[in-house]
Amino acid sequence: MSLRGVAQHLGWGRHTVQRYARAARWQDMVKGRKPPRRTKLDPFKPYLEHRWTEERGQVTILDLHREITEHGWRGHYSLVRDWIRRALPAYEKAPPPSPTPSVRQVTGLLTRHPGTLPEDDKLLRKAVLAHCPELVTAADLVSSFGEMLTTLSGTDLPARINQAAAANLPGISSFATGLNSDYDAVTAGLTTHWNSGPVEGAVNRIKMLKRQMLGRAGFGLLRKRVLLS
Repeated sequence: MSLRGVAQHLGWGRHTVQRYARAARWQDMVKGRKPPRRTKLDPFKPYLEHRWTEERGQVTILDLHREITEHGWRGHYSLVRDWIRRALPAYEKAPPPSPTPSVRQVTGLLTRHPGTLPEDDKLLRKAVLAHCPELVTAADLVSSFGEMLTTLSGTDLPARINQAAAANLPGISSFATGLNSDYDAVTAGLTTHWNSGPVEGAVNRIKMLKRQMLGRAGFGLLRKRVLLS
């Protein structure tokens, strides 16, 4: 019988009958899958396995592709990626690095008193200062100026201005130099108990009322509410 006739008689596919017909012995048909075909990635597989095990999977596939390219690999990235994902073991990923603090966060860490910071913020402040030596000087200058504000020790102002100007830090040095333009007023604010806080509070309250009544009432009602509030 022909192979097609055998396939029709047994109800099998023609290719299945063809495989049986070509087999030299029955054991050839029960060995399972054929050995995988050799690919052009085979010479690089030992190196990939070694690097993957050495780094415990904490190396990117892109880096491995770049490394074997330097050793002569000319294939596509997707071939390397698919084989690594299929053949190499998966390792637990390292925890992601902590996010970089924003400028606003760092400003808050430097302008607040270190003794009032929570423990997490204290550790973050210490880490930030360790990574940026310029901020150590800035933090010292900010703390010294804050101390003058809280203790009303304005007699130290000239020394603080000279120290800040000599630090040559953008923002802080220009601010310290600018204090000389209104030196008497600044000294009075740092040595006396009088301040413009109540006046600023009243102005802020009037502005708040004005925004609330905008487009809702005329001047008469707004005036009455300001006087009665």
